[in-house]
Amino acid sequence: MNNETQKTEIEVIAQAMLDKKAKNVVAMDLTAIGTAICDHFVICNADSTTQVVAISDNVVEQMWDKCKQDPIRSQGRENAFWVILDYGDIVVHVFQTEYRDFYRLEDLWSDAEKINFEDDEQ
Repeated sequence: MNNETQKTEIEVIAQAMLDKKAKNVVAMDLTAIGTAICDHFVICNADSTTQVVAISDNVVEQMWDKCKQDPIRSQGRENAFWVILDYGDIVVHVFQTEYRDFYRLEDLWSDAEKINFEDDEQ
């Protein structure tokens, strides 16, 4: 997948998250880290399991509508504490806030370049 395609997909994912009022939306570029399992993470959090499901569902819907991409696999929707959507080169993490604070992915991958996304209404 080329860089422009990845950039577009990351923007679609981030906007889908923001559309459902996700908090702390961050994209991490892992390409410079030789041991990374993918090229990018896109991470956000929400305060309720209902919102975690709504955000992850909207990401899936928008990625299909705008990029014709379905996740290769997904995990976590049944308990909605941490939903993972695997798009191959991009892995999406939608956390319930307390789980994001506990797992601290940004700290584990602190060498990665980060892009913060904010809702224009904030």
